[in-house]
Amino acid sequence: MRFFRDLTLSTFTAGIVAVLVAFASSVAVVYQAAQALGATPAQVTSWVWALSMGMGLCTVIPSLMLKKPVMIAWSTPGGAVVATAAMAGGFTMAEGIGAFLMGAVLIVLAGATGWFERVMSRIPMALAAALLAGVLGRFALDAFSAARTAPALVVLMLLAYLLARRLAPRYAVVLTLLVGVAHAAVSGQLQWSGVSLELARPVFTMPAFSFSAFMSITLPLFVVTMASQNLPGVAVIRASGYQMPISRLITMTGVATFIFAPFGGYALNLGAITAAICTGPGAHEDLSKRYTAAVVCGVLYLIIGLFAGVITGLLMAFPSELVLAIAGLALLGSIAGGLSQALAHENEREAALITFLVTLSGVAIAGVGSAFWGVVAGSIALFVQQYGRKPRNPSS
Repeated sequence: MRFFRDLTLSTFTAGIVAVLVAFASSVAVVYQAAQALGATPAQVTSWVWALSMGMGLCTVIPSLMLKKPVMIAWSTPGGAVVATAAMAGGFTMAEGIGAFLMGAVLIVLAGATGWFERVMSRIPMALAAALLAGVLGRFALDAFSAARTAPALVVLMLLAYLLARRLAPRYAVVLTLLVGVAHAAVSGQLQWSGVSLELARPVFTMPAFSFSAFMSITLPLFVVTMASQNLPGVAVIRASGYQMPISRLITMTGVATFIFAPFGGYALNLGAITAAICTGPGAHEDLSKRYTAAVVCGVLYLIIGLFAGVITGLLMAFPSELVLAIAGLALLGSIAGGLSQALAHENEREAALITFLVTLSGVAIAGVGSAFWGVVAGSIALFVQQYGRKPRNPSS
């Protein structure tokens, strides 16, 4: 089978790192969103099961079919929207599930009509690359900021990364991760108390539909998922050099969300951070083999879904500083590539820089994240500077 021929240690490691980053850095948001809707412990586990199974199936199947790294994730900012809206509006779990189903329909329409892909095709590559660098840059900043609370761990991992990049660049991330885990284990920073031996049991919730839930949960969740998740997700795909059927992938995430929503799968979308790990040069120097990293990631998602109670506890056992450090270091190559593309042409350089800085700032306006506003700001800058002017030679 071609998959096993293409699978390497570096792509296998990239898949593991992507899962570690996806869960350990944002699973708390899922808990908060579920609990804000009054979830029981069984329902919280069901949410993790639903999201994991949805991500796993939507990552493994298209990646194997297209032989390209299709990375699907849950909407982390969307989870924050759900938690905030639920606490403010006092919505029930049934109303929340109904809102998720309505949001899934909107995502399907966005993909089936092709309007989202048409909007993305009009965004210049320089702005898309700057958007990618800005989204990933926040993780790099967090990696070094983690040195405030765990200086020895972060410095040791940085030194391990630099040394590995010189001696064995292909395995720099895996060696850095091993050094970090070893240090955490020796210093007693691994927290095993949250690990419990139980299998996940999906819990079905009958939806209830209300106009207030649609306005307070569905619409903000849809906008945030499309603007703050799918937008940078497409930017990662384009900046990594892949051509994919974006509209069909968006439609697929909407259908999967509709299927898993009654069990807590509130929103699935194209991955950005995890996608950068599996589509970047750190996974493999050959673009045609990076899909194996996505498949590994998807299979692990499915395993986590089946054993949500156990695996989630294991992932949460790692200190947060280790997760932040490995995420930031693993993305340095992708950040550098994004900046290189963004600043390559002088006539687009300033607009791209504005996109990068606004995105990196993390500013949120009207509940919409900085990824969207970064593209808006960069597009306005490019329009003001270039409208009516004759095209210049990109090499000038």
